[in-house]
Amino acid sequence: MSSITRRRVLGVAAGAAGAAAGLALAGSAVADGPRTAAPAAGPASFDEVYQGRRIKGGPAHGGGHHGGHHGGGYSVTIDGEELHVMQNADGTWISVINHYEPVATPKSLARAAVRELQGAPLVPLTLG
Repeated sequence: MSSITRRRVLGVAAGAAGAAAGLALAGSAVADGPRTAAPAAGPASFDEVYQGRRIKGGPAHGGGHHGGHHGGGYSVTIDGEELHVMQNADGTWISVINHYEPVATPKSLARAAVRELQGAPLVPLTLG
């Protein structure tokens, strides 16, 4: 005689619920048609004077040290000097000045760097 336990009943019920949810999702994808991700717009360009410093940001054109490699094709300058920026996997941004303080946009990153510099000039990053 087979003994049916509460654990076995709950396991079967959970498996059936998971399978039903999977079928429902597959059915909705077929009904809605294939989904394509919309092209992600890059961060907005900016050019402003912040606390007496000229900060600019926009799509990199390959002229910087890394050509925008780490910044996803985005370049930031403070008073004409390139601020090395990097975009994290979660979409936040960091720089060599604010490496442990990720921010949401390159503009807020440039502003944070200006505050951190406290009037000191940005020295270009040289690797090598």
